[in-house]
Amino acid sequence: MTTPSAAATPSTAAGTGPGHAPAAGGSPRGRGSLGPVGLVLAGGISVQFGGALAVTLMPRAGALGVVTLRLLVAALVLMVLCRPKLRGHSRTDWGTVIVFGIAMAAMNGLFYQSVARIPLGPAVTLEVLGPLALSVLASRRAVNIVWAALALAGVFLLGGGNFGSLDPLGVAFALGAGAMWAAYIVFSARTGRRFPQADGLALAMAVAAVLFLPLGVIESGTKLLDPTVLALGAGVAVLSSVLPYTLELLALRRLPASTFAVLMSLEPALAAAAGFLVLGQALAPTEAAAIALVIAASMGAVRTQVGRGKAKGAGGAS
Repeated sequence: MTTPSAAATPSTAAGTGPGHAPAAGGSPRGRGSLGPVGLVLAGGISVQFGGALAVTLMPRAGALGVVTLRLLVAALVLMVLCRPKLRGHSRTDWGTVIVFGIAMAAMNGLFYQSVARIPLGPAVTLEVLGPLALSVLASRRAVNIVWAALALAGVFLLGGGNFGSLDPLGVAFALGAGAMWAAYIVFSARTGRRFPQADGLALAMAVAAVLFLPLGVIESGTKLLDPTVLALGAGVAVLSSVLPYTLELLALRRLPASTFAVLMSLEPALAAAAGFLVLGQALAPTEAAAIALVIAASMGAVRTQVGRGKAKGAGGAS
């Protein structure tokens, strides 16, 4: 599933965000690259299994309650770890971080509403269309028409031609989450330029948690205080936010952003695996083919964007 952690990831796919900073620690080539690649994959696995755990928690706390617990725990952890400064920021800075938090809250809320209605693999596949569309539009190259067509073919297959096999409301929520993921990417980059380190992310997470708290309380009430629900909610926060943030931060110090973005294109496959292993959500052959098409389209769009960037760099250096 997508989380602030996963959502930070596609910022690289769209050509924005901290993922495009030069990797520290020397060349990532050779055997040393296996380390950061493993960290990225571990982070992706953690995110999707966190999403699967969230689905098992929904009967106890509801979709909005699960989102509330996850955002609250993640916000507390990030605020303690980052200890962002609250003074010295302009109105524009605060406006940016507030919109970032709104996008984060909406992205998570819509996604969890989606996985409450349709399987995890198809939900993530539909959600990925948001960052994919952003990447295609940012590139503005003719070849991206191919990647867009490939993604649409995957979506067509995923719905069996008319989405009759999937809950229409679940599909709508997943597509809405994808749109918010794209917005998250844009404002993640803007926040990163205005706040040092992960301060902006911590503040935006706190904004998202505060915004979502009333919704969680209305839907779940005192269920949120149940020890089992709290423990599972904390587990979702750690698996879907805290652990992936740490692993991805370590990986980006030694891994090119282009490789990182391509690896993130595998998230629908990881989500399908998590859905099968944890929730018993088996995929039909057409659904598996659909996910493969969307992954291929996402990888192609990322590689095209990266190639365009390299070409511009070469032209400027000549």
